Amino acid sequence: MTSSIRRALRQWPLCCALATFALALPAQAAQPIEAGGVSFAPTQSVQQTALVLNGAGVRYKTVFKVYAAGLYLEKPARTPAEVLTQPGKKRMEVRMLREIDSSELGKLFARGMEDNMDKIAFSRLVPGVLRMSQIFSDHKKLDTGDVFLIDWVPGAGTIITVRGKQQGEPFKEPEFFNALMGIWLGSQPADWKLKDALLGKVD
Repeated sequence: MTSSIRRALRQWPLCCALATFALALPAQAAQPIEAGGVSFAPTQSVQQTALVLNGAGVRYKTVFKVYAAGLYLEKPARTPAEVLTQPGKKRMEVRMLREIDSSELGKLFARGMEDNMDKIAFSRLVPGVLRMSQIFSDHKKLDTGDVFLIDWVPGAGTIITVRGKQQGEPFKEPEFFNALMGIWLGSQPADWKLKDALLGKVD
């Protein structure tokens, strides 16, 4: 046996250990993100699929904190286009940081969708927008600590869950989920700092 072979065999356990460590790095690197006093878990499961926290931040209105939001994807995305075109399941988790009239919140979401779409595309989604607005109106108000989820599940559609309860049937059109994401990631987002935070951009 040559000296080079003997040296390689001696180094083999070290190589295996380094490879194992490298494979474990992504899981170890995943960390919760604190936003507005809310800790967003590094991963969540949506219908048996593990999603990773892409970013999280706070929606401000003037100087007041309104809600904290976290975006979960199957793989990281750093631009709105990457988020919207990425296949697979997605989730936006929103946690209220103050009490708010949920009907007003529904109207703000509808306006945010409209502001980030051309008129013809928005007109096609009007039935879904009206239904979404009604979902929030039916809840009257959202209290501090209340949570709602917006999930995209391929083959099913957009599922809205408020306080742990799914709100009716999914919205089938893929365009509806992308329009909702436009509220936070569009060219006229609700909050520019929140947009950057959701895309994983930190100061």
